Amino acid sequence: MLSLSSRQQLVIGIALTLLMALTRSHHWAALHALPDASWAVFFLAGMYLRAFWVAPVLMLGAVLVDYVAITWGGVSSFCVSPAYWLLIPAYGALFLAGRVYARHHRLSWSALPWLLGSALAGAVLAELFSSGGFYFFSGRFAEPGLGEFLPRLVKYFPLNLSTMATYLGLAAVIHVAVASLRGDARHTG
Repeated sequence: MLSLSSRQQLVIGIALTLLMALTRSHHWAALHALPDASWAVFFLAGMYLRAFWVAPVLMLGAVLVDYVAITWGGVSSFCVSPAYWLLIPAYGALFLAGRVYARHHRLSWSALPWLLGSALAGAVLAELFSSGGFYFFSGRFAEPGLGEFLPRLVKYFPLNLSTMATYLGLAAVIHVAVASLRGDARHTG
């Protein structure tokens, strides 16, 4: 189990919030090449941050970033639909998956299956809620059905999963580097 001080959690929380704000849906022209880190942010928040109120605050932050981008940034509002609320269970699944992994975390290769399994489970649920919700409930598709949704799932999920994996890999490298610098060979937090 991770054991972080309040100060460490605050620093991580600020870093995750900034990462999401700067990468979310290419809202910022200077950072247009960075993929959206939202999925990884919610997983990592669940993993590192003890307070459950963090999840709804991050969700409100995501809504605020979208609102600002659409209202003042000229970003398309295509994804804002009656299905937008399904981001709550999507991001909630990622946050809870991070919580599950945190209970099994240790700086050891034996924790890797827990990391991969919990991240994959959270990502699958997030994809089903977000993409599935958008496809079936947004009103943007004339006759939504599984026959059309499954090819979309196969097309878009690998990109979303690889983006999340990239950010989680970067976080793992940073985590191990910090643990090494601290000289904590059996690092638990």
